[in-house]
Amino acid sequence: MKQILILSNHHAYTYNFRKEVIQSLLNEGHKVCIVAPYGEKIELLKEMGCEYLELSLDRRGINLKNDIQLMYGYHKIVRRMKPDVILSYTIKPNIYGGIVSRVHKIPFIPNVTGLGSAASSNKLISKLVLFLYRLAFKKTSHVFFQNKENRDFFLNNGFKLNYEVLPGSGVNLSEYAPAPYPIESNTYDILYVGRVMKEKGVNELLSAAKILEDRAVPVRFRLAGFLDDGFDISNSIEHKNVELLGARDDVPSLIEKAHAIILPSYHEGMSNALLEAAASGRPLLASDIAGCREIIDDNKNGFLFEAKSANSIVDRVEAFISTSYAEKVRMGSASRNKVEEEFDRSIIVKAYLNKITEVTQ
Repeated sequence: MKQILILSNHHAYTYNFRKEVIQSLLNEGHKVCIVAPYGEKIELLKEMGCEYLELSLDRRGINLKNDIQLMYGYHKIVRRMKPDVILSYTIKPNIYGGIVSRVHKIPFIPNVTGLGSAASSNKLISKLVLFLYRLAFKKTSHVFFQNKENRDFFLNNGFKLNYEVLPGSGVNLSEYAPAPYPIESNTYDILYVGRVMKEKGVNELLSAAKILEDRAVPVRFRLAGFLDDGFDISNSIEHKNVELLGARDDVPSLIEKAHAIILPSYHEGMSNALLEAAASGRPLLASDIAGCREIIDDNKNGFLFEAKSANSIVDRVEAFISTSYAEKVRMGSASRNKVEEEFDRSIIVKAYLNKITEVTQ
């Protein structure tokens, strides 16, 4: 039996996208401890058999005091538990968990789910984050990347790593089964799933919605996700073709009612929202960026548009709406076929089990 410590930044992320890996580890008799801020999905992880330690984490930006407290919190937990291996996800757990694992000489397997501030246009911040990554990844056992562009960023910046590129977090093909395509309608519902924030391209999406409304294009955008701190959406409430749904627990049913899913993000590791929608058999519309373009074959199971461009969103939405109903159905089927072939979550589970066995021998 191995003692496995998992560092994460969010309860829902850990449960929704990692539960199959966690369950497989528990099934093999390993002890699994989750360290993350508390949220309702923690109770589900505890019911699975995980131990849980609460540790607050500020996911946004660099705050010296908060980040030092986070790293010290990891240090105290690792010193007491002496785990056999540490797994981490997202930027701050990867950086500060990596530094702590290096100090304690414990095998460390981070998963790079996106670049965040490392690829910032602010060169000072980018250099600082890269410096921290060098400290964290200097002795790392293995790094999982979610797309080749993120991998290349590290390699091009001189990192010497043992690594593997995974198909994102994969998708549970049973949990997200194909859903019948909605009947023809006078208005097409396009769903956005994710945090309502600038970096997800919501500003451009709302601007595109206004243009489409002015053109009387029969489309309604439904936004499902919590409003990010400091993001002002008040000026968009008046758009008749935009509906704010807030954070939802019924995403599969929302996908089932949608004619397509849209993601105008600036950067992604590998979009779970697109993977889940594809598994449900829906056409996809998204930014032509790493983490999205791997899931969309342009004009086959959806449409790619230029990131940070409302006009490009408008163009692709109009192209989607102009396709026949039969073509929309065919696109949805193509989405399902693609994730079945390339993004089955069992691929990720197997990769983790194999690597944990390797680094703990």
